[in-house]
Amino acid sequence: MDETDSFAPITSDDTNENVSSPEAPVLLALPDDRFIDRELSWLAFNTRVLELAEDANNPLLERAKFLAIFASNLDEFFMVRIAGLKRRLAAGIATRAASGMLPREVHEAALGHAHELMLRQSECFHRDVLPSLVSEGIELVRWPELSDSEQEGIAKVFSDQIFPVLTPLAVDPAHPFPYISGLSLNLAVVVRNPDTGTELFARVKVPPVLPRFLNVRGARFVPLEDVIAAHLHELFPGMEMVQQHTFRVTRNEDLEVEEDDAENLLQALERELMRRRFGPAVRLEVEDSMDPHVLDLLMRELGVSESEVFRLQGPLDLRGLWGIVDLNRDELKYPAFVPKTSYALAEVETSLAPDVLEVMRTKDVLVHHPYDSFSTSVQLFLEQSANDPNVLAIKQTLYRTSGDSPIVDALIDAAESGKQVLALVELKARFDEQANISWARKLEQAGVHVVYGLVGLKTHCKLSMVVRNDGGKLRRYCHIGTGNYHPKTARLYEDLGLLTSDPDVGADVANLFNQLSGYAMNTSYQRLLVAPHSVRSGLIERIDREVEHHRAGRESRIRFKCNSIVDEAIIDALYRAGQAGVPVDLVVRGICAMRAGVPGLSDNVRAVSILGRFLEHSRIFEFTNGGEREVWIGSADLMHRNLDRRVETLVRLDAPEQVTEVGDLLDLALDPETAAWDLMPDSRWVRRTHDAAGNPLRDYQANLIITKHRRPTAAMP
Repeated sequence: MDETDSFAPITSDDTNENVSSPEAPVLLALPDDRFIDRELSWLAFNTRVLELAEDANNPLLERAKFLAIFASNLDEFFMVRIAGLKRRLAAGIATRAASGMLPREVHEAALGHAHELMLRQSECFHRDVLPSLVSEGIELVRWPELSDSEQEGIAKVFSDQIFPVLTPLAVDPAHPFPYISGLSLNLAVVVRNPDTGTELFARVKVPPVLPRFLNVRGARFVPLEDVIAAHLHELFPGMEMVQQHTFRVTRNEDLEVEEDDAENLLQALERELMRRRFGPAVRLEVEDSMDPHVLDLLMRELGVSESEVFRLQGPLDLRGLWGIVDLNRDELKYPAFVPKTSYALAEVETSLAPDVLEVMRTKDVLVHHPYDSFSTSVQLFLEQSANDPNVLAIKQTLYRTSGDSPIVDALIDAAESGKQVLALVELKARFDEQANISWARKLEQAGVHVVYGLVGLKTHCKLSMVVRNDGGKLRRYCHIGTGNYHPKTARLYEDLGLLTSDPDVGADVANLFNQLSGYAMNTSYQRLLVAPHSVRSGLIERIDREVEHHRAGRESRIRFKCNSIVDEAIIDALYRAGQAGVPVDLVVRGICAMRAGVPGLSDNVRAVSILGRFLEHSRIFEFTNGGEREVWIGSADLMHRNLDRRVETLVRLDAPEQVTEVGDLLDLALDPETAAWDLMPDSRWVRRTHDAAGNPLRDYQANLIITKHRRPTAAMP
């Protein structure tokens, strides 16, 4: 079946229509308050991350890791989402969100909830995780808790390694208030001139290039800012130390590249990256002991309000816990897990790497990371293609990749061996912009054709295509995935990928690459749905088709798994399907703007969330389709940015065993015996860990690890 952009998206004017027919029940009008606010839903997601840190059943260092992840997540939320709200408030924009809330109301509610969460994170760290670390011989101590000999040893470290990189910045009529970079840790210092008695303010930046926690001895650590504070007299000789306090600023760091600059996107983005450093402040974190006069100075100079100030028990910035998580204490972490080569690629135990292209000539291969090894599937596919003399061309999208990427190395090897290589590098991948600029230049220098996609759209799809001369006949080999070509995160992110030499998929991917790199206008595909043309409309068409199946008495059910569900048109289509009697099951890791289980609105809608040692990242869209089940996987979440402002792809799985495998994953995720969070009718997420008898429920990811290890697969080299 051809998928084109002829399926027009349902507009906002369509979404409240009642759907009725003589054969169908009359559906209720959809109420105005049917959407959960996306910002508050995101905070609910990060609350679930925090609950993993609070869970004493999780290994101790994993709990510390979840505290660090929570902190990092919240940083990005402020840099992008809160910054966007503050920008709209400053511009006087009063447009209501889909939830019905005004920007001011969302901003106030989000700040209030964030305050509660950060206090809860601090309490979890100080009252639970920190004492538990001490009981395991891992100590995070403050400077006064160090012995005299320990302080002497650290003093030498300060003199040799820290003092030379410090720069005290005074504030007086000759020295204006210094620029405070985003997410930097700083000391606000008040000193007194002993001759005049005048008190002066200065700022000392804690160097981000140094370890956040300095190792004293063994597994005993002290915060870097404590060490600096104890030696301020060396930075301000002759002055009297009056007080010092730690603070941290978060700034608006979202990029805005004007479309007029898109003709030379790389240079425009580099200019914007420079401007990002000077974005307005959106949050000020201070130790709760900070003097009110010092706090007032910081608020005034940084332009933040009282509601944007977060007073916390130090140490600030618990992202630094990553340094503790990396300790060699395996007994305090999840059991070791080594990915295996996919059974579909290596059906018998062998030490030899599979010939990926040879397998792809005979069948489609579905890989499930991190349970199936990325390095012996997708990475090997590209490396073998780069070294294959019969391969003529390779085309690849790169959204995010690692600093020492074997994917980039394979593309360079292919280009240097004379193959035609195209790399579509998305320069605007948030917070990876600078790295992608570097990779783009490295690829260009090696002779790779580098392009940056379409004006006004981010290229988020995960595509790779190899063109090979198979005995006088050209064949296309493709990989379509739900995650990035990033070997390191492929061990931490759960994703699906399809390796196929199917001619229809090959033609689809070739047409899409031509559209991305040239002027091709084709938007018709055989096995793909492509945003912004046909993902939303294609999914809504299939949702409505399930309603028709239900009315006709045929099997009907809709099951989606994705990171976020926000798009109002798709949510309304799901509401209508549920009201018509179609069961709707959602597995959502992050934001879910749809209400579940609300009487009269979404009685047939269920939503669960699964978080754990791996980040659930795959996107799956399953339709029972009258008994002829249809499954799509791909890169798109159900958000406006994905469906309207990005190039995204979904691919239909045609092999019955793959449809069954993905269905089994959804069965496991949605099984009441699997631990998860349930979305309540009042929009709360409630964690479900034990059955009615008090027995622990099944861990979704641990179960998959066991299942994969039982299969006769080859170990990853």
